[in-house]
Amino acid sequence: MKLLRVAIVVLMDAMLLWSSVNAQGLVPAIIAFGDSTVDAGNNNYVETVFRSNFPPYGRDFDTKKPTGRFCNGRLVTDYIATVVSIPFPPPYLAPASKGNNIVQGINFASGGSGFLDETSKLLNAVSLKTQLQWYNDYKIKLENIVGKENASSIISGGLHVLSTGSDDYVNNYNINPDLQAKYNTAQFEQLLLREFTNFVEEIYNVGARKVAVVSLAPLGCLPSQITLYGKGSTDCIQFQNKQAASFNRELQKTTRSLKSKLSGITLVYLDIYTVLADAVKNPESYGFNQVSKSCCGLGKLAVSILCNQYTPGTCSNASTYLFWDSFHPSDAGNNVIANAVILQAASEILG
Repeated sequence: MKLLRVAIVVLMDAMLLWSSVNAQGLVPAIIAFGDSTVDAGNNNYVETVFRSNFPPYGRDFDTKKPTGRFCNGRLVTDYIATVVSIPFPPPYLAPASKGNNIVQGINFASGGSGFLDETSKLLNAVSLKTQLQWYNDYKIKLENIVGKENASSIISGGLHVLSTGSDDYVNNYNINPDLQAKYNTAQFEQLLLREFTNFVEEIYNVGARKVAVVSLAPLGCLPSQITLYGKGSTDCIQFQNKQAASFNRELQKTTRSLKSKLSGITLVYLDIYTVLADAVKNPESYGFNQVSKSCCGLGKLAVSILCNQYTPGTCSNASTYLFWDSFHPSDAGNNVIANAVILQAASEILG
């Protein structure tokens, strides 16, 4: 198994090299939707306590400054942008996100949002429905900047990335007895999948033709969930991993169904569950020595304002940690995820 993992890493490196040479120009823009896993700073401009525009967030980012990313460095979408040789997609709400700055992509994601409006309201995040409204406005802005024909080309050729759903489980369903009484696990899955279907159909109608949906991570391996449910153990919480794995299977099925239904769409399911679960099980194969605790706050409940420059126990070298705070991967963790998803998307979207 160790030799197999080494082979996978070598193959990923080869794919990254291939992509850096051959993918340039094939994706004119990256357009991101979702939650804090891909939020590049929209929550800086939203009335919410769920922000990360302060140290030590961003300490290992390119600018060495916090940007609103829930990470010490880059997001997966930043790594993808580097591979296809375009700028990092800027947050839609940032004052500088106008003119030529938005021609090669935009980021609509908001930390704390989910497939459900109700989930987004819990932290006053920007809902997926509002992000879709922004997307329609974005197309109009593009048309005013580059003309209708060029705007249509950017929309149809751009890589649309959706990464959401974790908050629907962790911050809503699993702690909401009323929701559990209303929906069993299978019914809740279908509720989320209906929202996913509506999302894909809506961006398709606007003109999107290259879409990647990111699976759920093994939610039970998040340091926050281990702290809350682990009773002192550092093992992953199995009921949450089973939830995520079950949802991912249904998400894959729905993705295949939509591909056959929507003419001309390239819709790719990106599996991050497998690589993260393997990194937790075999950390040394990925260069990690800590996977059950986070760098910031040692994996208690340190996230957002609880992960700050005064938080005790923050590690000095986050590159050996899979998780930066108790909910989000480190820069090194995002790099591992990016390698995995680029490998999966290369043939259909990047090549």
